Amino acid sequence: MNKLHSNINQTLKTYLRVLKLTKKPSREEFLMISKVAGLGILAIGLAGFIIFVLLVEMPQWV
Repeated sequence: MNKLHSNINQTLKTYLRVLKLTKKPSREEFLMISKVAGLGILAIGLAGFIIFVLLVEMPQWV
């Protein structure tokens, strides 16, 4: 039990150390991250839609 407590304590200390190093992004940084994430979501959605159309509609063409 003591070893488990020690591991949890060490993990929490590591998390706190990382949180202390972080900072709030500026408005420009936030907007850039949002745009990149949005484009990534759109690209993955488009790829999924294209695969869906190929698998559903293509067999009917033959």
